[in-house]
Amino acid sequence: MTTRRDFLAQTGRGLASLGLANMVGGLDRLWPNARAVADEQVITILHTNDVHSRIEPFPRDGGRNAGLAGAARRATLIRRIRAAQPHTLLLDAGDVFQGTPYFNLYKGVLDFRVMSALGYDAMTIGNHDFDAGIDGLLAAREHARFDLISANYDVSGTPLAAHVQPYRIYTVGPARVGVFGLGVMLEGLVPSELFGGVRYEPPVGVARRMARRLRREERCDLVICLSHLGNHGYKGEIGDQLLATDVEGIDLVIGGHSHTFMEEPTRVAHRGRETLVFQVGWAGIFLGRVDFRFRGGVLQGAQAAALPVDARLPQAADAAGLVAPAALTPRA
Repeated sequence: MTTRRDFLAQTGRGLASLGLANMVGGLDRLWPNARAVADEQVITILHTNDVHSRIEPFPRDGGRNAGLAGAARRATLIRRIRAAQPHTLLLDAGDVFQGTPYFNLYKGVLDFRVMSALGYDAMTIGNHDFDAGIDGLLAAREHARFDLISANYDVSGTPLAAHVQPYRIYTVGPARVGVFGLGVMLEGLVPSELFGGVRYEPPVGVARRMARRLRREERCDLVICLSHLGNHGYKGEIGDQLLATDVEGIDLVIGGHSHTFMEEPTRVAHRGRETLVFQVGWAGIFLGRVDFRFRGGVLQGAQAAALPVDARLPQAADAAGLVAPAALTPRA
């Protein structure tokens, strides 16, 4: 597995060869065929995972992540990609909460307001998203203009029932994109008083049901799983790589939980179709991008990359109308 240090070095060298102007002003040169020809359409999926309340860049303190990440920089990158690729979906694979004093002060409200300002479409629920309890998650949910999706967390009979759906279908350009979520087992990982009556169901059976339903009944052109299972699982549970092998009908597994830096997706072959598995580390250091190419309504293939979110992007505080922390009242 590529380490974070190796990944940063390799990606930095590759982007340096393209030039700084390309990085911030001509992003489509990273994908030579990204602009569709007359009979093609490109559907772009942007994704993050395990951002952990990293609103500001890491401080320039000599640490290994010094100067990296930051929500305003990510906003700039997202905005410029959308300007070039209007058929874009922005997703997160969980653990938005916990990790910096911003979560301690605002209990996730600021995180969800920032995500809303950046135009996220959906996220799945990670284990740390219960760190303020169900009530805290619901209080932050009031500030979210995106969907909460989880198919293997049974929230019926809990206050989350009206706010969490197993899947959603998005119309992105000419395509119907079905997105469902999977989460790690909470028992033994999260104090029971924080996740209340939420019940966990093993993910493989759920994923098969979701893939069949979205593919056959809902007639989706793309099926995406937002997974907070970990790249190779957690304490004996199945992870994204085995899930992609065992379950057909999923085009893309966007991973989280294990903080795995992947330079490119794993590709798992199935009959007539492949499943991509991609995860981009943690803290918003990278933004994942996957371009699916269609011709005549038929999927032709996909290209992917992890884009660094660092000082090569301007720190425009108003890049997406970000909410200043001072505008919020800390929650006790």
